[in-house]
Amino acid sequence: MANRNVQLSNLQSCNSPQQTKRVTDSPAAEQVAPNKDSPAPPQTPSAAAEQAEGALEESGEGPSEMTLDITSFRKPGEKTFTQRSRLFVGNLPLDIPEEEFTNMFAKYGQTNEVFINRDRGFGFIRLETRTLAEIAKAELDGTLLNNRPIRVRFATHGAALTVRNLLPAVTNDLLEQAFSQFGPVERSIVVTDDRGRPTGRGIVEFANKAAARKALERCTEGALLLTTTPCPAIVEPSEHIDDEDGLSEKLLQKSPKYLKEREQPPRFAQPGTFEFEYSSRWKALDEMEKQQRDQVDRNIKEAKEKLEAELESAKHEHQLMLMRQDLMRRQEELRRLEELRNQELQRRKQIEMRHEEERRRREEEMMRHREQEDLRRQPEGFKPNYLDNALRLTCLLSCGL
Repeated sequence: MANRNVQLSNLQSCNSPQQTKRVTDSPAAEQVAPNKDSPAPPQTPSAAAEQAEGALEESGEGPSEMTLDITSFRKPGEKTFTQRSRLFVGNLPLDIPEEEFTNMFAKYGQTNEVFINRDRGFGFIRLETRTLAEIAKAELDGTLLNNRPIRVRFATHGAALTVRNLLPAVTNDLLEQAFSQFGPVERSIVVTDDRGRPTGRGIVEFANKAAARKALERCTEGALLLTTTPCPAIVEPSEHIDDEDGLSEKLLQKSPKYLKEREQPPRFAQPGTFEFEYSSRWKALDEMEKQQRDQVDRNIKEAKEKLEAELESAKHEHQLMLMRQDLMRRQEELRRLEELRNQELQRRKQIEMRHEEERRRREEEMMRHREQEDLRRQPEGFKPNYLDNALRLTCLLSCGL
C-alpha cells in the first residue's frame, strides 16, 4: 500500500523542481565511473547534482513522467465494482455538482453508482477495485474542498452475512458454491487464525440485499448442510466494525459529559483511594464475567463433543440399519426370483404334459386311421377278430408310453 501511495504521489509531482532535486540528490546520481588512467577527484553531492542536471539539459531530456497503470491494482479473478469498493464521503459542500464530485475520483479509474445528498452533505461512490478505493480513501480523507475537510470512509456493506458452525473441510469456493443459489455472491471468505487454520466462521457478501435476506430466511427456517456431516451452517447478519480509522478526537462531540470525563489525564489509581477501591470492584466484576464465559464455553464444548459422539454412534446405527434393509431387500429379491423360477418350471412341466398328451392323441388317431384303412382293404365276407385287434392296440399303446 505504501508503494502504491508513493507511485500516486510521484505521478502528481513528477514535473516539479522538488522531484528533480530528489532524483539528482539520490546516491545513484553521486556514482561516477572512474577513469583507469587518472582517477577523478571525489565530487561533492552538489557538484554531482549540477553535472547530472547539465547532462539532462544538453541532451534535451527531462525527468521521465511516471504513469499509473490501473490494471495493475486488480488481482487475478477479482470482481469489480463490488460493495467493498464503495466509499462514503462526508462533510461535502451543499452546492457541490455531481461532475465535480466525480472528478475528485477520476484518477483512480472508472467510477460507478454516484449518489449525493445535498441536504445533509454526504455522498457515495463506487470504484473499480478495493485497492483503488483504499488509495483514494488514504489520499482524499481530510483534504479541503471549498475550505471544508471532507471525510472519506468505506461504506457499510448492507448485504453481508456471518456464517458460523463451519467444518474444517469448508473452503472459500465451497462457501460461494453453497450460497450462490440465493443470488450473486461478491466475496466468500472462511476466516482463519494466524497459522491458516479455519476458525469455523466465514463471511459471505452478496451483490444485493434481496439475496442476503433470502439466504438469511432460508437458513434460519431450514438447515443448510455444506458437507456430508449433518452440521448445519448458522447464518447471522454481519456486524460492521471499523477497526482502521476508529474514533478521532476531532470527530467526537464536546458535550458536558465529555468535558467532565476529560478533566483528568490518564493515570494509575493509587492504593487506598476511592478510585482504587472501585477500580478493584470493576476488575473483580470483569474477572467474574470472564470466569462465567469460560464456564459457558466449557459447557458448550462438552455439549458439542457429546453431540459429535452421539452423531458418530447414530451414523454407525444408521449404516447398520441400511445394511439390514439392503440384506432384507436382497433376500426378498432372491425369494421372488425363486418363485419366478418355480413358476417357470411349473409352466414348462405343464407344456411338456400338454405336448405328451397331444402326441398320444395323435398316435391314437393314427392307429384308428390305420385300422380303418386295414378294414377297407380286407376282402368281403372276412370277419375280423375284434378281440385280437383290441389286444394288439393295447400292446402298441403300452409300448409307446
